[in-house]
Formats: sequence, C-alpha cells, structure tokens
Amino acid sequence: MAGQFCALKNGETPIGSSRLYQLVMTHSRAQLALSDEPLWFCLRTQPKHEHLAAIALRRQAHIRCFSPRLRYPKATRRGRVWFVEAMFPGYMFAEFVYPLQHRRVEHSPGIHGIVHFGDYLATLDPQTMAALQERTGEAELVTIDPEIKVGQSVRIAEGPFQGLEVLVTRLLPARERVKVLLEFLGRPVETEISTPKILPINSVRA
Repeated sequence: MAGQFCALKNGETPIGSSRLYQLVMTHSRAQLALSDEPLWFCLRTQPKHEHLAAIALRRQAHIRCFSPRLRYPKATRRGRVWFVEAMFPGYMFAEFVYPLQHRRVEHSPGIHGIVHFGDYLATLDPQTMAALQERTGEAELVTIDPEIKVGQSVRIAEGPFQGLEVLVTRLLPARERVKVLLEFLGRPVETEISTPKILPINSVRA
C-alpha cells in the first residue's frame, strides 16, 4: 500500500497526471447548483500550505477536510533526516454542499479555488475518500520507511563514511544494526552500522 502512495507523491508523478485524475469525477456547475448533497471536492491551495489551508477551513467554516501527508527519510548533510510533505502538493479535499458553501470555501485563506475542467468541477467518490482516510488515520499521515534486506545496496547517511554506497550482508534486528560490506583502502571490509544511519538506494542484488 505504501508503494501506491509513493507513486502518487508529486516528487515523481505530477499532480496533473492521469494517475490522480483516475480518482476524480466531474459535475457541471449547473448540476451542482441544484444539489443539496455534500460532495468531496478537490481544491487547489497555496503551495506548501495545504495543511494550513485545511486547518483554516475546518476552524472558520466547520467544513470536513482531508489533507494527507507523507513522512519519509532522506539523506542530507546532517545525516538521515525525516521530511513531511503533502501527498498531493498544491491540493487538498473538502466535503460540502456546493450551492450553500462554495463561495466561503473558495475565499478561505490558502485556497485558490475548486479544481475544474472548463465548466465541470472535480469531485471524489465517498468510497475513494474513505479508503484514503482509513490508510492515513486521524493524523492524515503515511510514514514510508523502506525495509532493509540482505543483499541490498544502501547509502550511509551520516558519520565518517557519509555518502558511501555499501552492501548489506547481515541483519542484527535486536541491536537495530546491520553488517555491511564496504571497500576500504582497496580491500573489502565488513563492519556494523546503526540502521537509522543508512538509506536504501536500489533493490536486492541477485
């Protein structure tokens, strides 16, 4: 399931791709003007303010919102650091009755409008939203922490060997460490390293 969320993350797949739009349905403004049923709408937000826009809409308009985020590790100069970003950067979801609340929603802080295609507005069906909400939980957060396997190439994220690519030769889960094979002074050397200090970079070698 985590892989599916990775595929939807904007880092590799643009939000305008067909992968996201496969989840979306459309309704004309004329149809929505006659509707008294709450629907889940896809909203455009100010970049990097998706979560704050959702908070403001909940507090000011008491509207049900959904702004899922991803938490994942990344190697930096400071070592292995956890990052949190929007699952759909620049977008969030809100459930409301269109003719009664759309103006208030569209003028809420951080909201740039409802996603639309000409005169047709984007919505998501309740089953899709329920599945996403169940996966992300109350915190609306999915943590992606790839499992390390023997035979996998990893990169050391901190310490004197930071940035070096090594091969995992043995797992030591009781101590949260692994044994890795690295080349030192032209010779292969096996050593132990703390699991939080490494990051996977490709699949297990055959």
